[in-house]
Amino acid sequence: MILPDYNRLNRKNKGTIFLTQNRRESNIHLSEEDGGIFVKGCSLLFLSFIFIFPLFLLTEEEELVKIDCSISPKRLSRGEEGKVILKLSLQEGITISPQPAFMIEFIPNKEMIFPKNFFTASDLQIEVLESKGDEYLNLKDPIVIPFTISLEAKQGSHILEGKVKYFASSKKEGWCFKSTSKFSASFFSRQSVVKKKK
Repeated sequence: MILPDYNRLNRKNKGTIFLTQNRRESNIHLSEEDGGIFVKGCSLLFLSFIFIFPLFLLTEEEELVKIDCSISPKRLSRGEEGKVILKLSLQEGITISPQPAFMIEFIPNKEMIFPKNFFTASDLQIEVLESKGDEYLNLKDPIVIPFTISLEAKQGSHILEGKVKYFASSKKEGWCFKSTSKFSASFFSRQSVVKKKK
């Protein structure tokens, strides 16, 4: 039986672990609700480990996916266009699957206007690579998402917040992990208005 490296799966990486053995999957759902862990559809063998899992989950504070978010330019006028730049760093041996859907979501705010509130890998035209029959996303390049500062934006500093939903996997350790990572970035909106070119 292949067990995942639980040192990587901590409080910041909550979700569902899928352990794979002989092409069969056992679904173990981890939750901190009521201070417990819920196990779905697992065998008695897996049940013997449920009291050991929390010890592994709390030993590391590393994240499977680290996100560096920035806004360019940092100071913008009303009506000016800018870019959100996301750089994703994966732990060694970790890949992100295009399916289930990789998704970037922004928390709506009155200062920024996006074409939509969420973006999938296909929306962003992220390249899909393949290795030994398994598909994964090429996340080496920064992800750039355009936006426009609202004409009604208040002057001053603001915070953009969002999250990335993803399905990470380790081919070597034989597991998949569905999780969410949050990100944020600050920017400043000026009182001046950018005139559109005719």
